[in-house]
Amino acid sequence: MSPGKIDRRCKGRTKSGKPCLAAATAGGLCFFHANPDKASELGRIGGRSNRRVVGENPDPLPKLETAIAVRDALAVLIADVYAGKVHTRTATSLAPLLNLQLRAIETSNLEARVAKLETLLAAEAKDRPVGERRVPELDLGDLPMPTRKP
Repeated sequence: MSPGKIDRRCKGRTKSGKPCLAAATAGGLCFFHANPDKASELGRIGGRSNRRVVGENPDPLPKLETAIAVRDALAVLIADVYAGKVHTRTATSLAPLLNLQLRAIETSNLEARVAKLETLLAAEAKDRPVGERRVPELDLGDLPMPTRKP
């Protein structure tokens, strides 16, 4: 240090014993070395303001048994994130789960349709001789159609 300059660093020491590198106040110590209880107090205040309480959501999760229900739940989730009711991290963790649920619904719908087709084809094959077998006309109107193309 040159003779004309005043040391503007804190005279306190860190927990590891090294010199504190913070700027000093008029008393020669930094704010936190001059007020040792302030660091923990400010940390508590910051922790309270960042706290997220689990279970505050008043709306129960609807049953997600159809693709339409998943779509509707996703629309509500997007609106809640936009309104600040749901934290973006929560929505980010729910998005893959909603996608997985949608894929499971689509797969189970396809399995039900294939099972119905196999049953109808097996019944048709039993009733006809080998040379006269043909694909029967099927009424699949009561089965749900897939919501997206693979």
